[in-house]
Amino acid sequence: MRQSKLIQGMMVVLCGWLMAPAVTFADEKPIFTDPAKVNDDYAVQGEYMADNTPLGPIGAQIVALGDGSFDGMFYVGGLPGKGWELEDDLIEGRGTRDGKIVRFKADSEEGSATWENGVISVFGEDGAKIFEMKKVERTSPTLGAKAPEGAIVLFDGTSTDHFENGKLIDGQFLGATNCKSKEQFGDHKLHIEFRTPFMPGHRGQARGNSGVYVQGRYEVQVLDSFGLEGLNNECGGIYSLGRPIVNMCLPPLTWQTYDIDFTAPKTDADGKRVNGRVTVRHNGVVIHKDVELKQGTPGGLPMGDAPESLFLQDHGDPVVYRNIWVEKK
Repeated sequence: MRQSKLIQGMMVVLCGWLMAPAVTFADEKPIFTDPAKVNDDYAVQGEYMADNTPLGPIGAQIVALGDGSFDGMFYVGGLPGKGWELEDDLIEGRGTRDGKIVRFKADSEEGSATWENGVISVFGEDGAKIFEMKKVERTSPTLGAKAPEGAIVLFDGTSTDHFENGKLIDGQFLGATNCKSKEQFGDHKLHIEFRTPFMPGHRGQARGNSGVYVQGRYEVQVLDSFGLEGLNNECGGIYSLGRPIVNMCLPPLTWQTYDIDFTAPKTDADGKRVNGRVTVRHNGVVIHKDVELKQGTPGGLPMGDAPESLFLQDHGDPVVYRNIWVEKK
């Protein structure tokens, strides 16, 4: 990423480690599935915005990493999917907690910042406040979308009758249990909503992992990738085949959406194979646009032309789904 000296000088004040009391369950790392029962780290984690700064709009994503530690990603131009582009400046930061206040210490002496009650205040080296970053909570514009007339509702929160190996969680959600739809699909549009757990002490593929396998062959990864780079094995990636255009992952315990438009592979009249294609919207933003699927993804069914089921992967983490419907084309 390109970083001007001006931006480095302004944004370095947001760097540091945030420390908070650790929460542990015996020798295990905590896993939270209920937003009402999280620890203090969760209040700091999230997205922040400042519209009027000397550099224009600046967005931030603060990621809880367990034992009171945090990463901070600061985006010059706005938040991912809302002003910030991959070629724009991106600065990573860290810091420490002092009671109820988080004090950010820069690597240089050019400034400082504090977090208190959901607000990040940024100060110059003379101690004068430059700007504030306030916490924001984004939601997908397709959250709660109703199935259109003629669509097949696979899960409405009342039963798992449309799935093999389906399990109802908390009486209203579909668990990620290696379940597959009894109905099979060729060309179709899929709407599905998911929620990853809050697993601050976990990393990488062990942090809220599941997968939405279109036709049981092509995995659109589900993972707590909030604040990460956005690779093909992170949330929104077509696993091992393609990274998302932008990482639109929201914080864990936030309901998110995939809206997937899929054209199945076929064999044409001349016996030539035509690969499948897919467009994926994550939280309403296009992250894959008409991508050709030249092969399947690991863990999926072999390549083929026949209709197949929707498959929801169990990777050992308590990911849940809701509001699943399919519109055949």
